[in-house]
Amino acid sequence: MRLYLSSFRLGTDPTWLVRLAGEGARTAVIANAVDAEPPDVRREKVRAEVDALTGLGLRPFELDLREHAGAGGPAVGAVLAGCDAVWVRGGNVFVLRHVLARSGADDVLTELLRSDRIVYAGYSAGPCVLGPSLRGLEAVDDAAAVQRLYGAAPTWSGLGVLTERVVPHVRSPGHPGSPALDRIAERYRREGIPHLPLRDGEALVIRDDVRTIVGRPAG
Repeated sequence: MRLYLSSFRLGTDPTWLVRLAGEGARTAVIANAVDAEPPDVRREKVRAEVDALTGLGLRPFELDLREHAGAGGPAVGAVLAGCDAVWVRGGNVFVLRHVLARSGADDVLTELLRSDRIVYAGYSAGPCVLGPSLRGLEAVDDAAAVQRLYGAAPTWSGLGVLTERVVPHVRSPGHPGSPALDRIAERYRREGIPHLPLRDGEALVIRDDVRTIVGRPAG
């Protein structure tokens, strides 16, 4: 299993992502965590991700999971079969989780990761959705956005790829959500909930069973 899990954007040492995925890796950009944004804002945010990944020498394209709603996992699987990596952008983790389930991408990605056929990379909500549960993250992300956008209740379980919950942006004064996420991490610590705090600039790299924190805290 190969993962590059950044707290914010590419992190300060994204060469690790290129090492995992390979030079020129075909990379599906999943930006559904920002589906609640106005269309023009969403397009600009997708463009920024594509430009950043292109700058690393990768070959990114957007995979909009809304286009595969109700089609089941095979439709998404057919797209991802031709990819070396997936880049999952930050935003609302509950919206992201819902669209992953609605398209069947959650099961497809889990299987691809377990068989080491794709690199999973991303930041903020992208890593958060890999944990066993999303409970607690409602303090920073609006869970009710799923009902407003899709007329459905939010899903509280994560994909279960990781055994701990990821808490991004901790001790990161440059990020507006940092104080709330510091409180979430402290709550998890008090309650004995396994979690992984990440500061902006850092990323967790996982290859097989080896875990490494790379990059340096920003600011």
